[in-house]
Amino acid sequence: MIKFSVLDLAPVTTANNVAESLRNSGDIAKHAEKWGYHRFWMAEHHNMKGIASAATSVALAHIGSQTESIRIGAGGIMLPNHAPLVIAEQFGTLAALYGDRVDLGLGRAPGTDQATVRALRRDPNSAEEFPSDVQELLGYLGEAQPSQRIQATPGQGSHIPVWLLGSSLYSAQLAASLGLPFAFASHFAPDYLHMALQAYRANFKPSQYLKKPYAMAVVNVFAANTSEKAKTLMSSMQLQFVALRQGNPGPLPEPVADISKEVDAMALAGANHALKYTAVGTSEEVNAYLSDFIAATEVDEVMLTCHAFDHSARLRSFEIAANTPVFKQASV
Repeated sequence: MIKFSVLDLAPVTTANNVAESLRNSGDIAKHAEKWGYHRFWMAEHHNMKGIASAATSVALAHIGSQTESIRIGAGGIMLPNHAPLVIAEQFGTLAALYGDRVDLGLGRAPGTDQATVRALRRDPNSAEEFPSDVQELLGYLGEAQPSQRIQATPGQGSHIPVWLLGSSLYSAQLAASLGLPFAFASHFAPDYLHMALQAYRANFKPSQYLKKPYAMAVVNVFAANTSEKAKTLMSSMQLQFVALRQGNPGPLPEPVADISKEVDAMALAGANHALKYTAVGTSEEVNAYLSDFIAATEVDEVMLTCHAFDHSARLRSFEIAANTPVFKQASV
């Protein structure tokens, strides 16, 4: 049975601040829980004025306090930025507070630019240690072994589900070899989606963590009462993406009625390619898009994310998606 979940990037807009953004995240999580979404994830990004979830485990503690049953987790923690023991302790703390509804998704990218990588004291070659770091972290979350001198407290024995995240074939193949669930970042990196899913399924080895492949993919959603309104909502993300590609990241800008008049055609085409996997339109259009996406990818779970400028519009997009027939069928 297909599940639907939410990825919240805690957008900071030109009209709000970090505090308001995090309060909005809590509000979306409460509504997502009520509407039947399966999990609520946040992601680690640094030196990004438009994203408030840099301290991801802290932000998730806030989300946990606002909810009761929805799964909460990272989508993801950029593991090369951290010592595995520290992440085990952080998420072990979340599990101690919120029980067995905590997930830990791991990525190998820095989640930022090279100057910030240096500010994070990150070794430029640390991504090469990602496979061994993942296995070290899994050891801190499993049962302690007799010869294990270092234990994560809290964290040891928590058995927090660990996911690998990716936008290429690398993490898909690693997730398959370790027998872990896999999530693909198709909401901004569409090119390798189908190849990564194929590689994951073809090479999957059953493990103590997972008996058969479990794949999730992320889709942007901008839903409204009219197609035109939904397209206008999407323009904020298009503008932000163009600015990011031009080396000028910033808060999420206000939407515009005709984005073709705001940016040149080549820059817009680049943004639209990156945002290829986007359900935009009315309830009927979103339902058709999500149905086709599921049929084409055969994923086990779809994670929706929405970078609309107004909080009410973000809520409305998730609500419309939750009321589509494809979502309702999945919730039965």
